Amino acid sequence: MVTVKDPAAREGPARPVPQAAARRRRATSAIRRRTHPMWFLAPAFAILFLFFFLPTVFNFVYAFTDWSGFKSEIRPVGLDNFDDLVSDGTLLRALRVTVVYALLVALFQNAFGFALAVLLERDTWLNRAARVFFLIPVLMSALAVGYLFQAFLKPGGALNRLLGVLSGSEVDYAWLGDTTWTIVVLAVIHAWKWMGLAMLIYLAGLKTIPEEITEAARIDGASRARTFWTVRFPLLAPAITFNVTTALLGSMNGFDIAQATTGGGPARTTEILNIFIYRTFGQGLFAQATAMSLVLFLLVALPAFPIVRMLRKREEIL
Repeated sequence: MVTVKDPAAREGPARPVPQAAARRRRATSAIRRRTHPMWFLAPAFAILFLFFFLPTVFNFVYAFTDWSGFKSEIRPVGLDNFDDLVSDGTLLRALRVTVVYALLVALFQNAFGFALAVLLERDTWLNRAARVFFLIPVLMSALAVGYLFQAFLKPGGALNRLLGVLSGSEVDYAWLGDTTWTIVVLAVIHAWKWMGLAMLIYLAGLKTIPEEITEAARIDGASRARTFWTVRFPLLAPAITFNVTTALLGSMNGFDIAQATTGGGPARTTEILNIFIYRTFGQGLFAQATAMSLVLFLLVALPAFPIVRMLRKREEIL
């Protein structure tokens, strides 16, 4: 039997088909160029450049000048601003208070958030309601939180009245007036505001741990406590990395809560670097304030990389 092949089949597809496909591709690419998402990002990039990148560049410039509210001219002075800040000890004191404050906030915030995540891990209606309740401070203004605790902790505030009712005697303790413990109280307030976010991250980490791992540990005879600390807790390393890093860097940039509660007092024991910068700028010493803000930038940026690297290595080991 002889089969007759179609000549069109031997010659392949018609030539106009690729041309039509090419025209469609050119039209599609033209539409994509006109409606590219980058055009929608342009206003955001413009605002970011105007209010973030440009001031950051000027920050590096004005820190080495004598810019102030008492002079009409601005002249370069080299490292004189930094020498003055280091010589009188004010900058070093503010740096020391900032570092202590950041470490305390990281400790309390992660401890509170981790404890809440463990307690509220089960998906019951009561636990869901409690999660929402503990997330409310995260949504509140930091200034509002500071003013609330300032009223709550003053000598005639609600806390002393409550303690007086429970003890049967009048309590008149200045919770924000102790030069030793006020920085701890301030760190607890900061941690209270953000512990809901830490709780949420730890909850997400706990929910992503496979049940097969814990079931295998229990089959091997491990108790619930041993299973948690030797199996589940090491798997929370990514959540710990995120929470510790954000707590440290966020508290180093803190200002609102400290300014609203203590204003840097008593006796400047809670005067973190941002409050010091705020006061210096308000005195008209713009160059010194800019130099301190540059120091704060370096204080936040330089430790960030080794901290993240160290925690990442811990994740790989675990």
